[in-house]
Order: sequence, then structure tokens, then C-alpha cells
Amino acid sequence: MPLFQSRGSNAAGQAIRKRLLLAARFEVIPLKNLEAQIEYLPEGASVSVTASPAKTLEDTWDLSRKLFDRGFKPVPHLAARMLTSEAQLAALIKGLRDIEATELFLVGGDAPDPFGPFVDSIEVLRAILDLDHDLKHIGVTAYPDGHSFISDELLRDSLHVKQQLLKSAGIACHASTQMCFDPGVVRGWLERERAAGMTMPVHLGIPGAVDRAKLLSIGARLGVGASLRFLKKNRSTVARLFSPGGYDPNKLLGPLAGDLEPLEVDGLHVFTFNQIAATEAWRQASLQGL
Repeated sequence: MPLFQSRGSNAAGQAIRKRLLLAARFEVIPLKNLEAQIEYLPEGASVSVTASPAKTLEDTWDLSRKLFDRGFKPVPHLAARMLTSEAQLAALIKGLRDIEATELFLVGGDAPDPFGPFVDSIEVLRAILDLDHDLKHIGVTAYPDGHSFISDELLRDSLHVKQQLLKSAGIACHASTQMCFDPGVVRGWLERERAAGMTMPVHLGIPGAVDRAKLLSIGARLGVGASLRFLKKNRSTVARLFSPGGYDPNKLLGPLAGDLEPLEVDGLHVFTFNQIAATEAWRQASLQGL
């Protein structure tokens, strides 16, 4: 099966496929099972490091340091609701210099109650912009499938406020979509946001080549409950999405092929769930098939 079903010329479709696959960013989780998988990351890769309420932000920064020491380019996640104080925020931003990181991924976080003074990512973004920092790029979250306790209207308003704040500060940005299994939902969300004035690039969030049990168990802990509930209620969809070797990302990317370029999707954010070997094998096989 081809990675995309391009609506344009075959040559153009192949160029888009190659560009997105080569620049795909893998997301990893600060869990014990990661150590055995690190060797499968592409050499010198940019790696997104999650922040989970089950861990601390310092755990995210510690893993980022380990990845940096092994030659990777970590992009730590900063979860607003996990921050315990303004002093912690200042220390974390200062600590980015130790790993030569000029990019950060800012999320609201899925903790039901804030750990400290920050309620959302807009408050944290404003605080960061007032600090002495070396940031040149900040990624933010987007939710085509909605959020468990934030309205769609508030999600949209927040995304556009962050876009304006970053533009005014002269900092490059992108929006990375949370995991969604329905290409129609992703397409509709992109169309509505572009029509509403969202101009920042979009990185499409996709699961890697992971097994069903891992996707359902860890995914539930990472705030992707809406999509997971969709899968659990639609057994036929589960059967189509999963093969004996695990989830096939092509099942989501294929139907979106013709929409990626016109809707300005210029990156892939791959949720590996620490199953890096299988996900990298999928990426390499897809590249070789072009």
C-alpha cells in the first residue's frame, strides 16, 4: 500500500512523502522501557520528550539531557498545569541552555488540577516571553478530536491567541495535532482552522507502528481518550487499523494524501509509545518504497 494516495502528479506525491518521512519527529516517554529502544532512533534525530502527570517536568528535562549526551536534539514538553511555581519555570527555561535547545513544545497538560500558579499554556507562554531565553521556536498543541475537559471554542481561541503572541515576539511556531484516528475529522478541523485565520504550519500527529494493547493502555494515560473511546466503540475500525504487526500509520495518512500540501501540513509528529524499533522500520520501509 502506498503511503499516500496523491491527488496530484505521482512525482509531486513522492516528493511530499519523502519530505515528511525524512523530517518526521519521534515522540518518546520518560519510562524505563525507553532505554532499550533509544538505539533505534535515527542518528542525530530531533526527539520530542513528553511531560506526563505521572512524572515530573524535571524527569522530562533529565531525559532530554540523556538524549543530548547521546547526540540527539531533544525538544522537551513543558506542561503548564504541571508547573509548581514561577521559579521552577525560570529554572527549566534556563536549563535549556545546558542542552543547547532553542525549541520547546508547550502543552496545557491533562492534570485535572494545576500543580501551581499556571492554569493554561497561554499564561505560561506569556511568562516565558518575559524571561531571559534563547528560544527560537515553540510548538503548541492542537486537538482535531477535541479535549476531555476543554470546549472546542476555547481550544480554537487559545490556539489563535498563541499564534498571535508568538508572531508578535518574532518566534517561529507550529501546531502539532493530538492523535486522531479519523481522517475526516482531521481534514475538517484543518479546513475550519485555516478558514478562521490559522497560518502557522501544522505537524500531523500520528501513532507509530505500535501494537494495539500498548496504544490503548499508554494512550489513555497521555490524554488521547476521545480517539481511544472511538476505537473501542468501533470494532470494525480497530480491525482495519491494526494488522498482526501492529498499527499501520498509512491507514490514516493515505486518505489525507491530497490534503496535506494545500492545508499546509509540513511535518509528522510520531507517537512511538517507546516502540521505536517497529516505528523506525515502518519509516524506512516507506522511504524505500518511494
